[in-house]
Amino acid sequence: MGSDVDRRVTVGIVADPGVPTEIAERLAEEVPDQLRSRVSEDVDWRVLASSEELPLGDDGTIDIAEKAEEKGRSEHWDLLVCLTDLPRIEPEGAVVADADTSSGAALASVPAIGSIRLLPYARRVVVHLVGLLARETLGIASDRERDGYHSGAWGVFGVRIRQVRSSEENIDSNLVLPGRVGRMRLLFGMVRDNRPWWLVPGLSRAVAAAAGTAAFGVFFPSIWSLADSLAPVRLVLINLFAVAVMVGWLIVHNSLWERPGGGAAVHKTRMYNAATLLTVSIGVLCMYVLLFGLTALGSATVISPEYLSGRLGHPATPLDYLGLSWLASSMGTVAGALGSSLETESAVRRATYSKRERERRARRRREQRESGQH
Repeated sequence: MGSDVDRRVTVGIVADPGVPTEIAERLAEEVPDQLRSRVSEDVDWRVLASSEELPLGDDGTIDIAEKAEEKGRSEHWDLLVCLTDLPRIEPEGAVVADADTSSGAALASVPAIGSIRLLPYARRVVVHLVGLLARETLGIASDRERDGYHSGAWGVFGVRIRQVRSSEENIDSNLVLPGRVGRMRLLFGMVRDNRPWWLVPGLSRAVAAAAGTAAFGVFFPSIWSLADSLAPVRLVLINLFAVAVMVGWLIVHNSLWERPGGGAAVHKTRMYNAATLLTVSIGVLCMYVLLFGLTALGSATVISPEYLSGRLGHPATPLDYLGLSWLASSMGTVAGALGSSLETESAVRRATYSKRERERRARRRREQRESGQH
C-alpha cells in the first residue's frame, strides 16, 4: 500500500434536485470516513456534492460516461457517482446502481435504495460503488476486501443485493435487488418519490367539491338520520367505495393507466401501474382524512347535542357525530371525484407524479404517437 500513501482522490456526487440532493449533501460529510475504514486508510478521500438535473438521453437513460468526462475536465474529479430519482426495473429485479469502470462513473437509483432509512442505505451503496471504481479504475486495492459487506443482507427485509455483469453498452456491472422483495422496495421507493400527500393541495377543485358536499351532509338532518341507521360495517364499506370511485376516476379520466407497448416491457408497465395505483390511493386517503377531520370539527361546532338528540330520537354521543361525519366525508369524496374533472390532465399529473415520472410518461406518449399507437 506504500504507493497509495498521501494520495488524494476526489469523488464527486452529482444529484438530481430534491431528495437525491438532500442525500448527497449528507453523504459528502459522512462518506470520507467510511471510505477510509472500508476501502483504504492510505488515501486522502475528498467527497464533493453538486445538485443539477441529470439529463435523459433519447433512450430514457443517463449517460454517466459523458457526465464523468465533463466533470473530469471542469472540476478535476477522479471518480463520479450520480444519484437520481429515476427508477429502473429489469426482469431479474430492481436495479439499484450501474457502474462504468472505464470512465470511473456510477449511477445509483434512489427509489430502488428504499423508501425508509434512505441515508444509511444510500451510504452503503455509494461506498460500495466508490470502492469498486477505486479498485477497477484507479487501481487502488482495498485494505479490507470483504465480499460479505458488499453482498450481505441489506434492509429490514433481509434482501440481498447482487452485483452482476451488465449487458448494457458502456456499463460493466449492475447492483440488483432480485425477486419480489426487491420489486416491493422499488415500488415503495417510487411511491415515496411521487409524494402522494401532495395530491391534496394539487387538486384544489376536487377538494373544493368534496368539502362543499361534506358540508351539505353536516347541515341536513336527513343525513344525520341515515348515518345513525347504518351499521359501522356498512359505513366502512361506503367509505371504501367512495375512495375506490375517486381513485378509479382520477386514473381513468386522466389516462394514468399504462398499457404495454411502444417498447415497454410488461414487467415495467406493471410496476409503473402499481406505483400509480398506490400513489393515487394514498393521496385520496390523505384527502379523506383531512375532510373527515374538518367535517367532524364542523359538526361538533354547528350541531348542539340537544338538537342532534331531538333529531335522532335518542341521546347523542360522540359516536353519532363521528358517524355523520364519516358518511358526509364519504359523500364528499365521491363528489371530489366528479370535481376532479375540472382539473386539467397536466395538473393531475403534476400532483400525482415526480418530475422524472412525468418525463418518462411524456417520452412514452411521444413514442406511441410516432409508432401510430393510440
